[in-house]
Amino acid sequence: MTANWAENASTILENDHVLLTPISEADREGVRAVAMDPDIWRYFTVVVGSEGDFESFFDKNLAEQAAGRRAVYVITDKQSGRIAGSMSLLSLAEADRRLEIGASWLGKDFRGQGINHWAKSLLLQHAFETLEAERVEFKTDVLNLQARRGLANIGATEEGTLRSFNYMPGGRRRDAVFYSVLRAEWPKVKENLAAGPKAKPAVSP
Repeated sequence: MTANWAENASTILENDHVLLTPISEADREGVRAVAMDPDIWRYFTVVVGSEGDFESFFDKNLAEQAAGRRAVYVITDKQSGRIAGSMSLLSLAEADRRLEIGASWLGKDFRGQGINHWAKSLLLQHAFETLEAERVEFKTDVLNLQARRGLANIGATEEGTLRSFNYMPGGRRRDAVFYSVLRAEWPKVKENLAAGPKAKPAVSP
């Protein structure tokens, strides 16, 4: 039976590494503790640079979650028990069985630890095996090489770049590069994800 996205997009997801829970007011201070870092927002269309910015950002996440426009997840690192960041299901086009995984960010203490890998693994599994999506897409700034490497490493296919896609804070026009995973590709991608994050290449002296 096909899952109803409005009822099933937001739920608790976990594996041995991370716990993903739908955002709630109780998460405000834990998210604040990791979000006040300008490096996080370098390639975002929003900037959280002040307490006022954070309150607006968090309130918008709560509102979009409550309205069903996005399924906003708070990521908890199981090793430390701390909130590590956030990730969302958005652009929910249920009639076309298509959605996006995005608005992904991690605090500085949690980057390069495999948390992004394991969180995306959970959301992809949820999208294909519970929501029965046919297509899961991702987009990022063409300049965000770290995010692009991460998407390639999980097995997403680069589809192309939409030039001058949107404004960024400061007025720059962003070129957005799109990636996707299709239902037919999911078994292979799932196997790849289960093997764990790829090791970073050694840095030459």
